[in-house]
Amino acid sequence: MKRIFCMVAASVACCGAALAQTPADPITWLGRISSAAHKLNYTGTFTYQSGKNVETSRIAHLVDATGEYERLETLDGSPREVVRSNDEVQCALPEQKLLIVDQVAGRRSFPARLPRSPADLAEHYRIRKGEVGRVAGMESQQIILEPKDDMRYGHHLWADAASGLLLRAKLVNDKGEAIEQFGFTEVTIGNTVDKDKVRPRFVRSAEWKVVNARGNDIRMDDIGWTFRNTIPGFRQVVSVLRHTRKDRGQVYHVVFSDGLAAISVFIEPVSTRSAQSGMSASGAFGIFRRTVGDHLITVLGEVPPQALMRVADGVEMRKR
Repeated sequence: MKRIFCMVAASVACCGAALAQTPADPITWLGRISSAAHKLNYTGTFTYQSGKNVETSRIAHLVDATGEYERLETLDGSPREVVRSNDEVQCALPEQKLLIVDQVAGRRSFPARLPRSPADLAEHYRIRKGEVGRVAGMESQQIILEPKDDMRYGHHLWADAASGLLLRAKLVNDKGEAIEQFGFTEVTIGNTVDKDKVRPRFVRSAEWKVVNARGNDIRMDDIGWTFRNTIPGFRQVVSVLRHTRKDRGQVYHVVFSDGLAAISVFIEPVSTRSAQSGMSASGAFGIFRRTVGDHLITVLGEVPPQALMRVADGVEMRKR
């Protein structure tokens, strides 16, 4: 009995010592979480869940003297891999023999869900520490971000106590119900990652179609449109002109973000197939469409419907 008691006491003491070395301030925790996602090597498997949809992916992340590299591969459903090399992202869809090339700007992917400077989030979220628990077999600290308005959702984050790496993330509505969740089922942090693990796995032949989705940067003042109903805390992080199919013409794509949530606005000429207005959803993303003159405005993001409608209703042609 004494031996069992000593073992339990030693275990508690070790956990307490590990947690004692971690910061008490939740804002500092957010900084650790943000930094760990970009500066640490890690490999693992995580699940994504939205509604009844569950998807499992394998990730490898490498940082060396030349930059940051990552490869993400889905393990169920249609094969898909996303390979990142610094600021360039390539998404391969082998069944369609399609490669989409884009840029990192405006993207938030697990476990890099936080901005590099998360302190500003306190202006629009109440941030506090939650419970200490275990995720993927590791001691973790929960950090809770509650929105101060009805224009964004809440976030529950669980970070590894030792490294700060985000192990689990949950997006919740105003009732506390989960909208989507990411979570590692197994992960190795701080290991040596072979560069082959972050290189593309699928062999691409001349039959593959390559789509450049990066677009051309353009100033907001030059796109001929104004955004009257911007949401406090959301700032413009992307403004590009994308060249799509010939039958659709050019598409303006503007992204507003508060550091956690992002709202994308697409402005394109109306076509018979696209001229559908109203609210819809695709997984955790809400989508709102309306027409302005001969253009279709599409606003989408992981934010409440009223936020999408507010932004969409404020999109107007600039008066000349």
